[in-house]
Amino acid sequence: MLTEGELGTNAVLTAPLSLEGEDSEANNGSPNLLQRIFSLLSSVQPGSDLIRLQLPPLFNLPKSQLQCYGESVYCINTDLLSNCNHGESPLDRIISVIAWNISTLRPLTFGLAPYNPVLGETHHVSRGTLNVLLEQVSHHPPVTALHATDEKANIELIWCHSPIPKFCGTHIETEVHGVRQLNLLDKNETYAMNSPKLVIRFLPVPGVEWLGNTTIRCKETGLEAELCYRGSSYFPRRSIHRSIKGKIFRSLSSQTIYEINGHWDRAVTIKKFSNESVTTIYNANEVLSGLKTPIVEDPKGVLPSESAVIWAEVSQAILQKCWEKAREAKTVVEEKQREVAEERKLKDENWVPKHFTVSHSKENGWECLPNVKLVPPAPIVVTL
Repeated sequence: MLTEGELGTNAVLTAPLSLEGEDSEANNGSPNLLQRIFSLLSSVQPGSDLIRLQLPPLFNLPKSQLQCYGESVYCINTDLLSNCNHGESPLDRIISVIAWNISTLRPLTFGLAPYNPVLGETHHVSRGTLNVLLEQVSHHPPVTALHATDEKANIELIWCHSPIPKFCGTHIETEVHGVRQLNLLDKNETYAMNSPKLVIRFLPVPGVEWLGNTTIRCKETGLEAELCYRGSSYFPRRSIHRSIKGKIFRSLSSQTIYEINGHWDRAVTIKKFSNESVTTIYNANEVLSGLKTPIVEDPKGVLPSESAVIWAEVSQAILQKCWEKAREAKTVVEEKQREVAEERKLKDENWVPKHFTVSHSKENGWECLPNVKLVPPAPIVVTL
């Protein structure tokens, strides 16, 4: 059995998803890959949810979904999050929030998906004064909670994500339920936002796209933004692929102040409605290229529930392309989760999240509130 110090040194951390990630050799959409995917889904009926589908390691990224969510916050070249609190006016601040929100989208590789997190799995990483903590607070359905704080920048993030994938014949469509909240503490402003849908297309051209509408709303200032993420329905067209259209307006009057246009993997601009002046608010190449991989700075501080520890043997085997070893290691993780769940059932015990208080209702959906005001510094860091 590994000691606390050995847990940290055993952690496997891999390069974050970035603009370069989509050029990997795995993203080739080859017939063999499509055949394997259709074989995997052959017993699934259209309209079925895929929450309980277990992917073979051949289809896995060497990281957990918790790590992917976390990377969208702490792996970035420009500190767009702190910029949200620097704007002199509410308009300046919502524009910065929009730019930061766009930066949380990352290109995904067709045919590969992260591991489904186990119940109680955590991921804890720091970047400068930003501390980020995630916990898997439900397994069926899957619900992930995120809490991030930057005491220096007076910023807090609270997310609650519940992805619900469904097989629709020629594609898989995942709705991400739950709300993201960005709190600018010294401004007393809360920005609530949702996530677009993730669509994996098999035919006619394989690909992965973020699609649909998102809203960013600040009730304190009465400002709101609507974003529409678009993609190619059939054959890729650069003008539409990964494009964004939207507007910033006043909630009460619906008065449009700015129009938003661009591509989330390239550049996004805003055009002032009154005089048509255009400003670039987001450059993906500057923000998402050459991202740094997190490192273990304090091995003794790494928890046994850390994603990079739980999935270490699976990730290492995938990186080495030892598929049988990866399959065996993944089976061990999944079997252990089933055994622990069975033990709780026999003892008539309910599992309680360690870092969040969780509630669910038909009216409000899932709500995950952090148990502490500030996230502590993490043993895993992203160097500046």
